[in-house]
Amino acid sequence: MNTRPHRRTGALDRQTWLLLAVNGLFVAATALSGTYFGIYIWKSGNDYMKLGWFTLITHLAMALTFWTAGNAAKEGNKMVLMRLGIAISAVFYAAVLLLKQNAIHWIWLLGAVQGLATGLFWLSFNVVYFEATEPDNRDRFNGWTGTIGSLIGIAVPWSSGFLISRLGGDTGYRVIFTASFCVFVAAIAVSFFLRHRKTSGDYDWSWGIKLLRDTGTAWRPVLAALAFQGVRESVYGVLIGILIYVETKSEMKVGNFMLVSSAVGFASFMWAGRKLKPQWRSKGMLAGAAALAAAVLTLFAGPGYVSFLAYGIGTALFFPLYMLPMTSSVFDLIGKDQDSARKRVEYIVVRELALNVGRIAGMAAFMGVVSISRSPAAMKIFLLAIGCSPLASWFYMRKALGPSEASARLDAKPKGVL
Repeated sequence: MNTRPHRRTGALDRQTWLLLAVNGLFVAATALSGTYFGIYIWKSGNDYMKLGWFTLITHLAMALTFWTAGNAAKEGNKMVLMRLGIAISAVFYAAVLLLKQNAIHWIWLLGAVQGLATGLFWLSFNVVYFEATEPDNRDRFNGWTGTIGSLIGIAVPWSSGFLISRLGGDTGYRVIFTASFCVFVAAIAVSFFLRHRKTSGDYDWSWGIKLLRDTGTAWRPVLAALAFQGVRESVYGVLIGILIYVETKSEMKVGNFMLVSSAVGFASFMWAGRKLKPQWRSKGMLAGAAALAAAVLTLFAGPGYVSFLAYGIGTALFFPLYMLPMTSSVFDLIGKDQDSARKRVEYIVVRELALNVGRIAGMAAFMGVVSISRSPAAMKIFLLAIGCSPLASWFYMRKALGPSEASARLDAKPKGVL
């Protein structure tokens, strides 16, 4: 029996809008300081390896958190995990405020705290996202997620860069870290309006191993696709902002880059969220992946800030075509039938573990390159190699993106299990 209130096909209800609000606040708090945290660490010692270790430990801690907290998400209260993740994120920035310039000496502990916080939040968020959406409105929800993220990207990093530039380095960083703390608190408050849905059954700790051993499951190639997605996320999430700062020596320039690229991303996500239908996912993802790889070539057009802007605009324009089909198809696969939906926590944990395997591999490769050469040319060549990973994601995802499977799954998700 379907216990949800009636809604128009493809429409979002109150719970999905509240979930978007929590996600928006969490992303905003992270964008306030996270965009510049890497620069803050890099400025303390001009050390790419320290930054690499922080990111690597963050991903390791995140993966471990997903796997261990999956038990609490299934057999306990996932909303408590969400609030705990947000609260620990606030504690992370409070610790950075207290440590000041000594933060670089606590980089391993800070990475572990960041990984714990991020893992708890995204595990609970993704489970609630699956429960609150259906195949017919999942692309729309993801489109709104990207749109809100782009709006945040337009205003928040630019504002942070402006404050850092206007107030001076130390004072500006203290202001944005404090602001992040306050926004995290607001996210906790909004999360109390989200409904907790109980999950039945016991948590299967070895579900990921079982999937990998099953040669007939669709999940094996999907997990490979997710790993390649993670490779790009970890490297580009860290390196682009640092390279812009190294090139310009200005946090304001980094903020301007985020403003321009996010403005383009806002329009692109709005369009893709409305127009991209399940039967177009495969072609859309292939076009997006190819364009993301090609966009890296703009970095070789010449030195300077303009080449970074060209890269940012090209990436923002086509990123939704790559990401929306990827995300929606994976969650449709989780909800393909009654048994799969009951294992939603395990599937989400496995999804995140695959992403983090890719993130760890990408960051390890980055640290290997840095140990050999730290020249801008070496960094750009490395970015070009990593930039081709979306094509590998599409290759492994292509069968799960097929129109016949997408159409068949549209009405397959059971309605009374949440």
